[in-house]
Amino acid sequence: MARVGVFICHCGSNIASVIDVEEVARAAGELPGVVHAVTNKYACSINGQEAMKQAITDHKLDRLVIASCTPRMHESTFRKMLTQTSVNPYMLEIANIREQCSWVHKDKEKATAKAIDLVRMSLAKVLKNQPLFTSTIPVHKKCLVVGGGIAGIQAALDVAEAGYEVTLLERESSLGGKMVMLDKTFPTLDCSACISTPKMAEAGAHPKIKLMTSCEIAAVTGYIGNFQVTIRQNPRYVNHDICTGCGFCEEKCPTKLKSEFDQGLGMRKAIYKLFPQAVPAKPVIDAEHCKKLTTGKCGVCAKLCPLACIDYEDKESFVTDTFGAIILATGYQLIDWPGSYPEYGQNADLISGLQFERLVNASGPTEGHIQRPSDGKEPKSVVIVKCVGSRDPAKAKAYCSRACCMYAAKHAHQILEKIEGAQVYIFYIDVRTPGKGYEEFYDKTRADGAVYIRGRVSKIYEEGGKLICKGEDSLIGKQVKVEADLVILETAMEPSPGSKETAALAGVSTDNDGWLNEAHPKLRPVETQTAGVFLCGTAQGPKDIPDTVAQASAAAAKVLGLLAKDNLETSPMISAVDTVKCCGCGFCEKVCPVKAITMVEIPGVYNGKRVTRGVAQVNSGLCTGCGTCAAACRTGCIDLLGFTNKQLLEEVDALWQI
Repeated sequence: MARVGVFICHCGSNIASVIDVEEVARAAGELPGVVHAVTNKYACSINGQEAMKQAITDHKLDRLVIASCTPRMHESTFRKMLTQTSVNPYMLEIANIREQCSWVHKDKEKATAKAIDLVRMSLAKVLKNQPLFTSTIPVHKKCLVVGGGIAGIQAALDVAEAGYEVTLLERESSLGGKMVMLDKTFPTLDCSACISTPKMAEAGAHPKIKLMTSCEIAAVTGYIGNFQVTIRQNPRYVNHDICTGCGFCEEKCPTKLKSEFDQGLGMRKAIYKLFPQAVPAKPVIDAEHCKKLTTGKCGVCAKLCPLACIDYEDKESFVTDTFGAIILATGYQLIDWPGSYPEYGQNADLISGLQFERLVNASGPTEGHIQRPSDGKEPKSVVIVKCVGSRDPAKAKAYCSRACCMYAAKHAHQILEKIEGAQVYIFYIDVRTPGKGYEEFYDKTRADGAVYIRGRVSKIYEEGGKLICKGEDSLIGKQVKVEADLVILETAMEPSPGSKETAALAGVSTDNDGWLNEAHPKLRPVETQTAGVFLCGTAQGPKDIPDTVAQASAAAAKVLGLLAKDNLETSPMISAVDTVKCCGCGFCEKVCPVKAITMVEIPGVYNGKRVTRGVAQVNSGLCTGCGTCAAACRTGCIDLLGFTNKQLLEEVDALWQI
């Protein structure tokens, strides 16, 4: 006979303030199979766990029902506790009476009755549970970091410094991301390039880091500890194995184009390095604009190259490697504001915050001199518009981009510092300064003379050689009109192009805005639901640089914890196939989101003859226990261990019989 222990958690006042926990314990004690039913103020605490372990010994319990918060929160906690007892960790059920009862009901009597029902259902299931046992898989001690911005660089360096091999993958031709485009970083006003380019150089020269630029992920198979990743090397038309980056080819190239790195404000050649401090410091050819590749003419770079590095026949290639863990640091881009805000118009002197960063940067197209793009004159009146695309669900994004408030303050400070007699007006919705030293920096910007106007800008247009910004000052309840020589739009962050596709290849979901989803926003902020895949930086959502770097190191720490193990325990709660019932239709293989099911041939006998037939086979290392295959199976031959059809129907019957 089963001997079940039922433990009802008060969760402080979270549960006990709405549910009569003593009544739930009394009712549970009368259910068949229950030999011990008590309450506990904090079941997940050390004292609570010790009390449960003692009860297991005293009452010879062989399975448990714990009525508490969501199993997503503490089921793993209680399973680890059971490994120190005689009870199999999977002979446990969690009745969620916090989220499903106390947090959604106010009527104590009805909430208590519902909690008793949930406990009864969990008891019915746990009586049908069978012991499950973990298995182990080997760990390949190598990490792939996708994205070469400051998040990817920091994560790669942290893992490499611990002695593990890292492949650092970057889609562009150089490391750096957005941070190297910036002039100063708030609130300390450090030179952005001065603190980021040494990191880039360190990553490029590190003996444990293999740098792969102009590359993208093409395919991912395998599972935690053993990911097989196919990487696409896009053609660069320059042999980086022998190129020394001398620059002769760039000097003589006749084609000039707008520089993406300078946000269209500067020029580059068809053969170019992304920026002077690029890592690797070697050029690539823009195939869309190279005259040799588009018309068959020119070829100056090949004629001048002293080492014959130019290869016009370069093609994309693929390489497959095995990694124990993957970190996604895919970064962000700024929204296309002309598409979302046509009322702002398009004018050469209407620029984004990132364009202003290139204008004010000493290595930018104007060598740090703030000037109007239209005529090169120094602006005396500047308007900064915050939240362009942020906190505006009607036109763009509902979320706050977090860094814009401080970037606006920094830009105002730089203008007031560099242009004598300048006037700066900042239109804002709210001012958010949550970081260390941020409020003080904001106060200093106002003290320097920046004028903050609370309200949105409704229209921007040109009149008399000026840009007219019309909006509202909501603090005084009046319409305002400000004339400006230059307007800076602090635009919203959004996921970088291709990040959603990359996430899908790695088995990571995204939210409605395209940001990569973490496993749990509080307890597992850098993990994903795909074991062995981690995320950091603005791949997850808008962040400033300090938060990005901190999260990169957190992801690296998680990877180090994984790579430090020779073998990993796998969850036994995976799909199991009854090969006798399996008809070999292969539908489960098609619907499996992690490609854990394959069709295999097994021997059999038909009409007295030996034959083979196809059946489904589950890869225990890949299976995440999502249950999609069990729901889709037409013959009902697939069960999810720990959530079998028989177990779930017992829960339904227990509720139906009430």
